[in-house]
Amino acid sequence: MPRSTINFDTVRDIALTLPGVEESTAYGVPALKVHGKLLACVPAHRSAEPASLVVRVDFDDRAELLDADPAVYYVTDHYVGYSAVLVRLSRVNRDALRDLLGVAYRFVTRKGAPHSPARKRH
Repeated sequence: MPRSTINFDTVRDIALTLPGVEESTAYGVPALKVHGKLLACVPAHRSAEPASLVVRVDFDDRAELLDADPAVYYVTDHYVGYSAVLVRLSRVNRDALRDLLGVAYRFVTRKGAPHSPARKRH
């Protein structure tokens, strides 16, 4: 059986099962937010590989993901200072994506979580 293609529609379908998640935009690209806080989005910065996803996670979780599976998770110089990881959608499986979005959801909804993934607001 061929592997199903994971794209932003798949991401949206999974994320919308989480309480309070809504479709939105961020930096002019499709995004998913919870209570106005960015959860995940299509990368707007050209340093990201095509067919990638930006997912909000804390820096410790990001380091674990990068160590565990660098073929799936990565970061470019642009994203180093952001509480986020880039995901190669062609290499992630649906269960790992579901788990990652759960981690992101807990990160974004915890008390005191930053509103934006950016270090500074412009």
